Amino acid sequence: MTTVAAAVVTGGAQGIGRATVRELLGRGYAAVIVDCDRDAGEEVVEEYRSLGPIRFIAGDVAEEADVARVVSQVVAEFGRLDVLVNNAAVSRRKPVTELGLAEWNRVLAVNLGGAFLCAKHAAPHLRAARGVMVNIASTRALMSEPDTEAYSASKGGIVALTHALAMSLAPEVRVNCVSPGWIETGEWQKAARRQTPRHSERDRAQHP
Repeated sequence: MTTVAAAVVTGGAQGIGRATVRELLGRGYAAVIVDCDRDAGEEVVEEYRSLGPIRFIAGDVAEEADVARVVSQVVAEFGRLDVLVNNAAVSRRKPVTELGLAEWNRVLAVNLGGAFLCAKHAAPHLRAARGVMVNIASTRALMSEPDTEAYSASKGGIVALTHALAMSLAPEVRVNCVSPGWIETGEWQKAARRQTPRHSERDRAQHP
């Protein structure tokens, strides 16, 4: 068992999660990626292996048994859990009149329910380490685009969940959320999906 500070990043195999994993490794943490995409997760481990201790655990954050297993494995290997980044998210973009209840429920289960489950199972270990939880919300929580009801509702829930957890887990655990706007993730996907960014002038005009 090692004693290096350990960080879990859900949805860490691609996009913002992948970049977060690299940042944590650069800061001396052992990084544990939790993701449903096994190919992407294993690819990140291979690519970042030289940067520090890194692990991939396949799992679905919407399933409590998976979340409990992940936390148990991390604590068994590293003896601690210092950082939890609740980043995993999915979206279903379609008109509200066409959005099925099962699709709505899946988005809420992953994006909001997953953050709840990870917080629930990680909390005792974060308290012991006087650790940190970071929830990835979105500007969609307060300013939406058309046809994003499920995603926007889930991210609004993340904001509310964050301030509730901040009160419940204080002072041992610091809980914050980050609300990204448009983030270019094309170069942070697995190799089979990686794309060179191409932005229109309209895209560029919206971003300082």
